[in-house]
Amino acid sequence: MEETIRKYITNKVAFLEQRVPVYAPVLGITFIVAVWEIIGRSGLISPLFLPSPTSILSAAWEMIVKGELHPNILASLYRIILGYLLGGSIGIIVGLLLGFSKWAESVGTPILFSFYPIPKIALLPLIILWLGIGELPKVTMIALGVFFPVVINTYSGVKNVDSTLIKAAVTFGSNHLNVVRKVILPGSLPVIFAGLKLAAGTSLLLLVAAEMIAAKEGIGAMILHYGNLMITTKLMVGVVLLSVIGLIFNRTLDFLERKCLPWK
Repeated sequence: MEETIRKYITNKVAFLEQRVPVYAPVLGITFIVAVWEIIGRSGLISPLFLPSPTSILSAAWEMIVKGELHPNILASLYRIILGYLLGGSIGIIVGLLLGFSKWAESVGTPILFSFYPIPKIALLPLIILWLGIGELPKVTMIALGVFFPVVINTYSGVKNVDSTLIKAAVTFGSNHLNVVRKVILPGSLPVIFAGLKLAAGTSLLLLVAAEMIAAKEGIGAMILHYGNLMITTKLMVGVVLLSVIGLIFNRTLDFLERKCLPWK
């Protein structure tokens, strides 16, 4: 009887342990690209509005040969990596402080939730006025966009850590730094990574917006330039590049999450 019940339960939850082949992640993208190519070649939609993937690849190769692509990619990568690292690291530190200290929580959370709803792109003209034209306002813009989702998720993660674990650590003589490092931070890491992934999309959005408004180089500036010229294939090269960067961001964060959370 017990064996029958065990087999029944195992069969019911088998989907939780289902193995997925290594090629599964590319199936969805391959299907979308194939349908896109068929529609593009069929003539149902004008290439001016939706060029086919092969024509976009051809335009990308042309831009690589002419040296148009590299400066824009490097400029965007510099801005987004620097802004993401600054906003993410500061967000984690502030979130830990808000969640761990009652004083910091009482003083800081009203400020945090007052500024969070403000659309960050609306602050760009003011940031340019303060910091001038250059890389600093763009990096600051991205860092601001990353900071808020990370700090809020970190704060929520810290507040959801089991208080019994914190009390046990203090009882056994751990100081505040060790409590944060060995109890609070590991316990809140899943929520922190969720915030980091959310911030990755926000950082790309703000990167493009900032480059369209105040940049001569970068993927956003490139998209705006070719959009004004109505060269859709080269415009779509920029869109595809943003998609690839977003995918790399997501996969990198997944890898780091697996390394930092081996028990998941």
